[in-house]
Amino acid sequence: MTKVFLTGASGFIAKHILRELLEKGYDVRASVRSDGRKAELEAMFPNAVLEFVSLDLNKDDGWQNSLMGCDVLVHTASPFPLTEPKDPQDLIRPAVDGTLRGMRAARDAGIKRVILTSSCAAIYKQAGKAKMSPSDETNWTSPDDPSVGAYEASKTLAERAAWDFVAEHPEIALTTINPGAVFGPPMDSRYGSSLELVEQLMTGKVPMAPPMDMVAVDVRDVARMHVAAIELDATKGERFAAVSGTYRFIEMGNMLKAWDPSLKTPGREAPAWLLRFMGLISKDARALAGNLGRTLAVSGTKAEKTFGFKFIPVKDAIIASAEAVRTNKMQKAG
Repeated sequence: MTKVFLTGASGFIAKHILRELLEKGYDVRASVRSDGRKAELEAMFPNAVLEFVSLDLNKDDGWQNSLMGCDVLVHTASPFPLTEPKDPQDLIRPAVDGTLRGMRAARDAGIKRVILTSSCAAIYKQAGKAKMSPSDETNWTSPDDPSVGAYEASKTLAERAAWDFVAEHPEIALTTINPGAVFGPPMDSRYGSSLELVEQLMTGKVPMAPPMDMVAVDVRDVARMHVAAIELDATKGERFAAVSGTYRFIEMGNMLKAWDPSLKTPGREAPAWLLRFMGLISKDARALAGNLGRTLAVSGTKAEKTFGFKFIPVKDAIIASAEAVRTNKMQKAG
């Protein structure tokens, strides 16, 4: 039976991947950062036979031995903040170094198949490309471009490092899955930054929508792509944008407002001049201002053709997120 090593197993996407792996009959060894996260997963999958190890993206300890006896590495672990860090290297270092630690450990364990969670952030900001032209898997974000934020640079450099590694070790077949913003139902109350964004749109914390678009996808589609890629030869050596659609922030707010008219979603977009002005005093606003006059659209056509499925509509993913946010708030209040 194929044995899969899953990193960052307590993450929003990774928990869905873990469920998919178990439902497909894979043996799984999972890495977590703490015993507390291990206990959460054991409670979530009470009937599953799971192995756990503790690993840190920033430390070598344990990586070399943890992957021994596994056939596949699914590497999802990478930091994803909603705000720009003071030092971009706080994101870039763990993303790149953690990816290389995983790749080296896979090589040493004799693993020939690696599935890496990357991002559309590694695709949609290629310098020299027409800013309003949609991107696809042939495009690469230019990490040194002034419009590129720390998270976008971290995902680009980490994915580049993985492809450079397999170029030197061609016995390893790499596939990268590059999601847009990931929405959909979380498996517990610990959800990711994308759902925090939905919560901000629901509660009035975003009084005016940023005047930009966003690529989006449902977490369930992202998970099944990771797992299906393990056995699908056509995915070897390829990168796949996981994108159901591209929408402006105001449109996402309107989806939520149509679902529940009582929500305090933004009623209009912020003027571009205001975002540029705020960018003078706020790193977060400066990062958003870098998207003005640019589309972040990425085509998901390649994935649908290769995997043979249709993405869940963005509206369904957004509403599933909102339902989870509301349920979580009610539970906390109760």
